[in-house]
Amino acid sequence: MLFIPIAMSAQQNSTADELFKEARIKAFEQKDYTASIALAKEALEKAPNYTDISIFLGRIYTWNKDIASARALFEELQKKGVKDEDFFVAYASLEYWNDQNTKAIEIINDGLSNNPSSEALWLLKAKVYFGTDEYSEAKKAISNLLLINQKNTEAIALAVRINEISSKNAIGITYNYSHFDKQFDDDWHIIGVSYKRITPLGSIILRGNYANKFATNGTQIELEAYPKLSKTFYLYVGAGYSNDVGLFPKYRTGVSLNANLPHSFEAEIGYRQLYFISNIWLYTASIGKYYKNYWFNLRTYITPDHKNISHSYTGTVRYYTKSAQDYFAFQIGTGISPEENSNNLLGNETFKLKTFKIGGEYNFSFHSNSFSVGTMYYNQEYRPNEKGNQFDITLGYTRKF
Repeated sequence: MLFIPIAMSAQQNSTADELFKEARIKAFEQKDYTASIALAKEALEKAPNYTDISIFLGRIYTWNKDIASARALFEELQKKGVKDEDFFVAYASLEYWNDQNTKAIEIINDGLSNNPSSEALWLLKAKVYFGTDEYSEAKKAISNLLLINQKNTEAIALAVRINEISSKNAIGITYNYSHFDKQFDDDWHIIGVSYKRITPLGSIILRGNYANKFATNGTQIELEAYPKLSKTFYLYVGAGYSNDVGLFPKYRTGVSLNANLPHSFEAEIGYRQLYFISNIWLYTASIGKYYKNYWFNLRTYITPDHKNISHSYTGTVRYYTKSAQDYFAFQIGTGISPEENSNNLLGNETFKLKTFKIGGEYNFSFHSNSFSVGTMYYNQEYRPNEKGNQFDITLGYTRKF
């Protein structure tokens, strides 16, 4: 007789578990939130103190856009003193998705006081601050997360985005040296100086380039902007001008639509235009993916003309170490890219010739200073059926303030 209540309780919990399992199937696999809510409620009638089911029900209310019911349920759990990590994540997510960011931060901070090593809460805190343009706080939150797990894929992806816009101002200088074994007698030297400013609409970059080619000097001015369209989409808009057409294109323009996609993917599609003595139109697309400490990217440039279509492909892998500013990179590809600084000097027909390239880069930071060193090898067809080797070294420095 003494064991009867225990057996009955076990049977109740088992039945609640079965209902809970069925409710999850309805929600996650069939997207039938109404049926899932009914099953979760039935399970709670059998096991009213089953916290996991209550939290799940609050999530389903949220996804079903029944905000009042979700909030009432979470407030009830809060009064009961629930300390589960999932509860704080679900409750804070509700408020974050409904633009109640101050409330979301309060809930997250309460959750972190009880679960200081919660990766989900630190990540959500960074997202909330990032969404409200409080980049310094977002950077602190993501740094704490990476101290817990430096291989967190979402954290690395968000850290890169935060790093790009966390400081209002940045000045930079790059130097590129190119040596040719056959194609040219003189080495190339290119120096670029840039100023970057973060505005409420997005970042703006003003850049000046100086080149020495064939013992001749030339300059170019460029202006680039990255206006934000939404939390998911932003644009790249760029233009450049030079009066030294033998060294730079006279005009260049470019526009791309960029997207930060779910599951740490990102994508871009757009065009680039170069004008020497006539226009060259290049269409570009890329897909990127963050995975743990790695970033993988594949980019192509397609250049149609009246005879054929020229194309290039470049694969890039980055391995991030302690932060978004510290990484090793490896690159391999075919064809040329108008984004590479040395290729701003390319002539009107060079894009049609065959090129193989391989190289690496190391980027590291110290406080507000960022340094980079890279090298690239090209085996390039500089005239039809004639190939030569090109060796590049690139040095860079950026100061944020």
